[in-house]
Amino acid sequence: MYAVIQTGGKQYRVAEGDRVDVELLDGEDVTLHPVLLVDGDTVLSTPNALSGATVTARVVGRAKGPKIRGFTYKNKSNQRRSWGHRQHYSTIEITGISKS
Repeated sequence: MYAVIQTGGKQYRVAEGDRVDVELLDGEDVTLHPVLLVDGDTVLSTPNALSGATVTARVVGRAKGPKIRGFTYKNKSNQRRSWGHRQHYSTIEITGISKS
């Protein structure tokens, strides 16, 4: 059985026991609502069918993404600026997927 969950504006395909890096989440235990749920030949995708379905996860740790460096300038005016960004993520472990 696997599910497609949505968190932080992105979708992830997860199964029980998977570890996924997602946008920062608060708390230790997290309940997510799936967008799609597949159990063998059964596929649940409509909002009515997914109304009781949940995916439970546990926050295992924190992670950092790659450093992104940028540089902007304006020609002939000696105006320069460099900037950087490093995204922070929460690492979650999927502990259960339930249909009801």
